[in-house]
Amino acid sequence: MIDHPKIFKKITGSIVTVILYILLLVLIAGMLRIIFDIPSVAIDSLEGGFSKIVTNVLTLFIVIEFFKTFADYSKHERIKLTDITDVTILIAMREVTVGLYSRSFGFEMIFALAALLFVLGVIRVLAVRYSPEKV
Repeated sequence: MIDHPKIFKKITGSIVTVILYILLLVLIAGMLRIIFDIPSVAIDSLEGGFSKIVTNVLTLFIVIEFFKTFADYSKHERIKLTDITDVTILIAMREVTVGLYSRSFGFEMIFALAALLFVLGVIRVLAVRYSPEKV
């Protein structure tokens, strides 16, 4: 008889492993991109080069959080709400930072992202406070 849960577990484990290797390559590529962008701070205007490096570093932090989430999933076979909110908070913070550096946001967008960050912060606090691991 076919053991469907075992097959499913094996396939999802293989997919997660492939994604982890892809994220590892992306981390290496992101680090190299930051290193290669360092001369642009000196050559370009300080503001433009610095903005590029800040954007790349924040993007790398997002990839690191995704890597940690998938590594945690491969170990525990579940995704924690705190991991997902951490990644989403980092993405929203990256967008705020990029928008503020490029001065492309209106006040409506800043208020919307601030509200999103507030809600995500509340969700994060509640997820930690009422974690099933503590019960």
